[in-house]
Amino acid sequence: MEEIRGELITVETLASDFRKLGVREGMTLLLHSSFKSLGQWVAGGPVAVILALEQVLGEGGTLVMPTHSSDLTDPSGWSNPPVPEAWWQSIREQMPAYDPDLTLLRGMGVIPETFRKQKGVRRSSHPVHSFAAWGRHRDEILDGHALDAAFGEQSPLARIYDLKGSVLLLGVDSYNNTSLHLAEYRAEYAGKQKVTAGAPMLVNGARQWVEYRDYNWNSEDFAAIGEEFGQETGQITYGKVAAAAAQLIPQHELVDYAVKWLEHKRV
Repeated sequence: MEEIRGELITVETLASDFRKLGVREGMTLLLHSSFKSLGQWVAGGPVAVILALEQVLGEGGTLVMPTHSSDLTDPSGWSNPPVPEAWWQSIREQMPAYDPDLTLLRGMGVIPETFRKQKGVRRSSHPVHSFAAWGRHRDEILDGHALDAAFGEQSPLARIYDLKGSVLLLGVDSYNNTSLHLAEYRAEYAGKQKVTAGAPMLVNGARQWVEYRDYNWNSEDFAAIGEEFGQETGQITYGKVAAAAAQLIPQHELVDYAVKWLEHKRV
């Protein structure tokens, strides 16, 4: 039998660690996470992480997580794995429409996959780049998520910006920080391009393949942006939650910094 090492991780120990990091009651908090980074034994699994955060945020707080579903994209762009071109049109015609209650996440991790099923949590309407939210500002953040420019001014990211919310990176780095896409939307740089995307959706109760306009989002330099923001401004709080490295970041200030960074360094 494999020996379990380290300390037992519980709702209470997680809540204590979140408070030490700077998470406070009433905050609006966008979480990006890796459950495995927390350690070998979490009593309650991802549910414990969710309950600990909600306990710390309290009734006046708001918890948000990305619930993206990139399986519902156009098959012509798939590479992991690619599918034969002969299948593309059949996939567009037959792939089930986005359903916020049913559609699975892809590459987001088990914490947001669990969170989206919690009573009181809603998921936004975007078929590919949805967010789920709980708490005081839930509806304000999720309502009106535009189909075009999924990370732009009519997105949950922009509403979190307006609310001066924070980003919590739990066991991941700024490469995973979706808020930097809002900076991409706002910044002007030579390589920025609009693209046509598509997804299956319900339109007036009927399934349709819907095309929309988006951008060529690119996160390759996000880790560098996060690192330089932390070094130059000192506004990132670094710490540990259980065994996971964690960062608490003011989203408003990060996005403003990243707009200038992108305009200066992206060509």
